[in-house]
Amino acid sequence: MQFRNLTRRREIGANSYLLECGETRVVLDAGMHPKQVGFDALPDFGPLPHETADALIITHAHHDHIGALPVLMRKQPHSPVFMTEPTGEIMSGMLHNSVNVMTSQRMEKSIHEYPLFTHRELDENRAHYIYRDLDRSFEVPDSDWQVSFHDAGHILGSTGVMVREAGSTLFYTGDVNFESQTICKAADFPTEGIDVLLMETTRGTYARPADYTRKGEKERLAALIRDTFDANGSLLIPVFALGKTQEVMLMLHELHEEGLIPEMPLQIGGLGTKVTVLYDHYADITRRNYQGFRLLEDIKMLVQPERRGRKGGPRQFVYQPRTIYCLSSGMMTEGTTSNSFAARFIDNPRNAVAFVGYTDPESPGYKLRMAKEGEKIKLSPDLPAVPVNARIESFDLSAHATREQLAEYAEKVAPKKLVLVHGEVESQAWFIERFTQTLPGTEIILPDTHQPIQLW
Repeated sequence: MQFRNLTRRREIGANSYLLECGETRVVLDAGMHPKQVGFDALPDFGPLPHETADALIITHAHHDHIGALPVLMRKQPHSPVFMTEPTGEIMSGMLHNSVNVMTSQRMEKSIHEYPLFTHRELDENRAHYIYRDLDRSFEVPDSDWQVSFHDAGHILGSTGVMVREAGSTLFYTGDVNFESQTICKAADFPTEGIDVLLMETTRGTYARPADYTRKGEKERLAALIRDTFDANGSLLIPVFALGKTQEVMLMLHELHEEGLIPEMPLQIGGLGTKVTVLYDHYADITRRNYQGFRLLEDIKMLVQPERRGRKGGPRQFVYQPRTIYCLSSGMMTEGTTSNSFAARFIDNPRNAVAFVGYTDPESPGYKLRMAKEGEKIKLSPDLPAVPVNARIESFDLSAHATREQLAEYAEKVAPKKLVLVHGEVESQAWFIERFTQTLPGTEIILPDTHQPIQLW
């Protein structure tokens, strides 16, 4: 079994990996880099000849794991695409939204190769999607490879992937969370009989405070909401449409039911609403907390979202005091609902902004997160600079495992080979230093682009 890294750099970006053994080839994920544009945002599929992949396997529906899938499928038109059913259904909506975004960027930013695929192409691709349940083995066509999916606890439908071939095993974590969130239960991963572990390293540079608890973060958020309510202000929570929107919605419901926050109208919109519909669709048949709870029906605070925004742009929300706005995107990217709303929101000292996820240092969200009180900032080139008078707070509610949790999992598995992916060089350095002490018998591998690595 041979492994090749198809990402263009060792970093968090366009995740995609190739497994080869004899004539059999399988691709794990096909993401698009969130900070690059055009063809530079794609993985480098060069080592994979056209029409030679026996299967494409998708771990979950975040853009950095699925964004390039239609491009890959064009090169591999006969390959089946395996994933869980929730991942496939969510992925379809995410990719259709990607076409809309790329079409706008072609006009606004003169990215002439956009869109990289079309709505019609996405509809035709669905014929190749094959859904598989958790913890049940299936065969890669025309091979002796056995594959199984295992709940990764990251977002709805997310999985780790076990690959068995000729008596040896590889396990790919994908994105994983080893502690329960409000909706998702903690990952349920195997720990025995794994020869090669292919592991994400997203949070390798982040040291969580020793006194951290998720309960403590939720209570801090509740205190911010109460303070904002008492000041007759409103709260903006920038959220990712997939995963974080639904997590925050249920968390707010939980806090209200516990009497920790007053009843305030909760507004959501855009792509987050469409994804929430799917979360509700699978409420009875997926492994989760609050089994059967439907976010759009059962949250008393929720103002039912409009089905359509204005043509040609994100829905324009009307500001009201004592209201919670959960708006995408989580990084407040230019042109998104949270970005345009914040420009009309952050100058009011009664208001507050709560960041609950990662913001890239080059994003408008990070600029706001780091701004000093009273400082004027521009959130978008086409918007005027605005003074930051609102209260800005950050909360650690990540859907990724901490570095310590990842390390403990790897140490429990004790594989013969450990391949570190999906992380910055600095993140991987932390793991190397630790594993030098704790896994002396394991070969640690940092795969460069296209480097062929013999696994067994």
